[in-house]
Amino acid sequence: MRAAIYARYSSDLQSEASIEDQVRLCERLVESRGWSLAGVYRDRSMSGASALRPGYQALQEDARNGAFEVVVAESLDRLSRDQEHVAGLFKRFSFLGIPLVTVSEGEISELHIGLKGTMGALYLKDLADKTRRGLEGRVRAGRSAGGRSFGYDVVREHDAAGEPVAGGRSINAAEAATVSRIFRDYAAGRSPRAIAHALNAAGVPGPAGRTWNPSTIHGNVSRGIGILNNELYVGRLVWNRQRFVKDPESGRRQARPNPPEDWIIQDVPALRIVDDALWQAVRDRQQDIAHRRADKDTSTNPLNRQHRPRYLLSGLLQCGACGAAYTIVGKDRYGCAGHRDRGTCNNGRTIGRQAIEARVLEGLKSALFTPDLVRTFVAEFQSEWNRLQAEADADWTASRRTLEQTKAKIEAVMSAIENGIRTPTTQERLLTLEAEQKRLKALTPPEPLPRLHPALAELYRAKVATLHEALDRKETRTEAAEALRGLIEAVRLTPESPDNDSDDGLVIELYGELGALLRFAQARDGAQNDERPAGFPAGRSLSMVAGAGFEPATFRL
Repeated sequence: MRAAIYARYSSDLQSEASIEDQVRLCERLVESRGWSLAGVYRDRSMSGASALRPGYQALQEDARNGAFEVVVAESLDRLSRDQEHVAGLFKRFSFLGIPLVTVSEGEISELHIGLKGTMGALYLKDLADKTRRGLEGRVRAGRSAGGRSFGYDVVREHDAAGEPVAGGRSINAAEAATVSRIFRDYAAGRSPRAIAHALNAAGVPGPAGRTWNPSTIHGNVSRGIGILNNELYVGRLVWNRQRFVKDPESGRRQARPNPPEDWIIQDVPALRIVDDALWQAVRDRQQDIAHRRADKDTSTNPLNRQHRPRYLLSGLLQCGACGAAYTIVGKDRYGCAGHRDRGTCNNGRTIGRQAIEARVLEGLKSALFTPDLVRTFVAEFQSEWNRLQAEADADWTASRRTLEQTKAKIEAVMSAIENGIRTPTTQERLLTLEAEQKRLKALTPPEPLPRLHPALAELYRAKVATLHEALDRKETRTEAAEALRGLIEAVRLTPESPDNDSDDGLVIELYGELGALLRFAQARDGAQNDERPAGFPAGRSLSMVAGAGFEPATFRL
């Protein structure tokens, strides 16, 4: 038998040799059983609670491809500590006929899955509780629970026994000066965007050495993130504002706020950078801005305001010069956020919202009026039309068959009653059958649909020609916009001439299914990427780029 070995350790603090120790034990077991080694799968510094491990995923993929007949590990918790994952792994491998054998438990059975899975889950919960208890004790001692806030350095310390003592911090003078500057500028009336521009222009490095961004400065008041909201700058350490829970679908952690009464707050005056007066001035200005925004906001549904795209291409436009988003920078005009917010991009060109939407839609309509795409639509429409008719015919036939069976069952019940056979449920059964018979009789046969629609080409052209109308009509606007946005991964705007500040000469590249569809249309027509489609505005160029993973020939319309 060909055996695969899996080895894992979970923490950066564990020794790299842990992997090789596990592999050595497993190789000894493989040799003692007379198996051959097919491969070794490793995951370093990765938690057993997550299934998103490269080695773990490769093990399952190779199992499906028949690369080995048995899996060997040091113990079951090396494969996974999550009850759901370990049960699913056992089920999949059992289906493939691949046994799991460990050095500690031997061949794994359902009993091991139940007991060890529960023990693994309890271990993780106990570990989390102990970790939180230790972090709380560290915070109450005035030490950091982890991470490094901008403005501070990590202090490496040891106790009397020589053991490392974590959580020590000291003020970084250069970064502290930047923090004070940000607070003073904001309190004086400068916007986070203007502050970020000034810091980037002066070459002041931001957190982790990156450039400054307005969101890094203003952050989120309620969550206490961002330079302006970090209470550590006034000598107050706040911990346990939020907790993290794992999404069972994606395996990723999501933050959930904790109630204020659960927060742990500890005074650390030695770490103060900003005085109380300046801190309060910033708070007052934030509240004033929040109130003014609330007064201007006329929307009655904040959920819609925050999560639904306001315009057709919102969130899809990118700057081709720096990769930043193209966002609304004026009244109905898009511009590069990297140029506007951070001052790190020299692309100062803007374009009207309606202009870019019209260019995308006109390019789409022009490219879709090609013979091959019309024929593709006709073929797909006919196929779907005929499938629906066939399903309707099959449903009608099945309902007639069920009706005859129901009639026979009613006759059988009536015959039993006439012969004196009665039970407490006989009457109830008869009523149920009669109701089912009545329902089936009330059904009407489906209206026959033509096997070939006579005007599909004209229907297709009409649908494409009315894209603008569908987006303008209130009753179809949302559905049409969502359908079109679903085709687009990104729309990239790149200036052709660095000396031209107008919106003329912007090259538009469409990425995603829409871009691939346009490229498909041009390829079928024998057109080149630098040819302007018929009806496209003069002075504009249009490039069609298929996004990664899309194959133009496989699109459905």
